[in-house]
Amino acid sequence: MKADIHPIYFPKAGVKCACGNSFTVGSTKEFIETEICAQCHPFYTKKEKVIDTLGRVQRFKDRASQKVEKPKKAKKTKERKAK
Repeated sequence: MKADIHPIYFPKAGVKCACGNSFTVGSTKEFIETEICAQCHPFYTKKEKVIDTLGRVQRFKDRASQKVEKPKKAKKTKERKAK
């Protein structure tokens, strides 16, 4: 390995989230500030956050609930002419 080309590794780098959660990880930065973490992310907390200013999500949900499955038609088979 070449000398003096690799960044310094901090095995106990501190991470602080905007929600107040803090934990340690290994990183090339000594301290990391983040806006979202596993404690406040909607995927992990199972809380849906939908920002819908034009009502598009609600219109989609309405159309999806009104959709009725049509019965499938049988495929027409070509009849062979007897020669």
